[in-house]
Amino acid sequence: MITSPAFADKRYAVLGLARSGAAAAEALLASRASVTVWDRQDVARIPFEGRCEIADPLEMDLTGFDGLVVSPGVPLNTHPIKDHAAKFGVPIIGDIELFALAREDLPAHRVVGVTGTNGKSTTVALVHHILRLAGIPSLLGGNIGEPIMGQEPLVPNENGEGVYVLELSSYQIDLSHTLDCDATALSNITPDHLDRYDGFAAYAASKARLFEMQSADRLAVFGSLEEPAGAIHEAQRVRRPEGRAIAANLKALAPLQGEWPSLQGPHNLENAAVAVAIVEELGVTRGQWEHALKLFRSLPHRMELVCEEHGVTFINDSKATNTASSAPALAAYPPRADIRYGAARVHWIVGGLAKEDGLGACEDMLSNIAAAYTIGEAGPRFAELLEGKIDKVERCELACEAVSRARDAAQPGDVVLFSPACASFDQFRDYEKRGDHFRQLVGVIAEEGDCEPATFPNTDEEYLKGEIA
Repeated sequence: MITSPAFADKRYAVLGLARSGAAAAEALLASRASVTVWDRQDVARIPFEGRCEIADPLEMDLTGFDGLVVSPGVPLNTHPIKDHAAKFGVPIIGDIELFALAREDLPAHRVVGVTGTNGKSTTVALVHHILRLAGIPSLLGGNIGEPIMGQEPLVPNENGEGVYVLELSSYQIDLSHTLDCDATALSNITPDHLDRYDGFAAYAASKARLFEMQSADRLAVFGSLEEPAGAIHEAQRVRRPEGRAIAANLKALAPLQGEWPSLQGPHNLENAAVAVAIVEELGVTRGQWEHALKLFRSLPHRMELVCEEHGVTFINDSKATNTASSAPALAAYPPRADIRYGAARVHWIVGGLAKEDGLGACEDMLSNIAAAYTIGEAGPRFAELLEGKIDKVERCELACEAVSRARDAAQPGDVVLFSPACASFDQFRDYEKRGDHFRQLVGVIAEEGDCEPATFPNTDEEYLKGEIA
């Protein structure tokens, strides 16, 4: 784990002992801090029994505490802990702020911070992937993977290079005060998490804080300039030297996108352009990132290429839980004039527990859809919305039926796209379980011997060891 003498002999309370909170508590204890922990779940408190004080900070006098570490899941806009800590002048922080405070004692490194409503996971995964293939040690953390404080510190290479790549949610930024990244990025901002903020403007302001914490001479990259991201870009352009607040160069990369099997669609062009701007800032050459982009494999459930069968591609985009997320996936596969069976080529499996009424941004992508297969609680509603607007709508209810029908109907060059545009909770615990189910259904095809798995290295390590040409 990451430890620091900066925490020694100081007093911290930790509220919320899920993954990031537990990792923060362990790191503070290992750093010889005095720690009080609390979680309303008994099972979460058990690992700390006999090792530190266990008490609810809401019921404590916090005089003399140096910080109150809260889980990003604690809603500070409604939870009484914010006012309680303020009474004692105790700062409320998160595990990312602990990392920022520990940086001075870590081996030589740089830090990348990426935020945004959509695309940030893919962008940080891309940066991490490119850096590792370029021989630069990289560690992925924040809102993705393992909590940052629970990971071993990076060991720099012989050139003193090492990069912490952090995906940062607005909640994590809210709990940070001194994080000064060497490079930052904003993918885009659309309305989200408004139950935690006093309107869309407040949510956007939370994202903007990442750039306000950053030194003005360091690089800030913007994937989209649509408002309110455009206003943040302009504010940063004014406060920084020329060329240190830039828009990602999508136009320059567009001719190369056909070579990236797992990065199709306008949103992935944006993600790749942001990643390229960041890695070039960190010393990666064009030849290195061009090669790495070809080898990148999608994150699970995010336009994940599952397999191909007789020219038909199967895509798992279970992470798309609303229409705004499904629209870019639909846009990734425009009609192709060279397909003799018809121009539209997407067989869209859609439905679940609807978050909204209507097709939203998917309305603009209907010309890409050859057929829709509606499932789940919202299936009948999607069928009503789509009938008469596309050539074929089949009401299936269950994903197994939808996959079977889509496979039978798809022609060479078509795409079977599982992008539900809905939450999963009508039939599945979460979108991961839903995506795993789709993979299993497609796996039946693979077992029949006709479906070829995606041809990518399984891991960066395989490539680095020379096991993948």
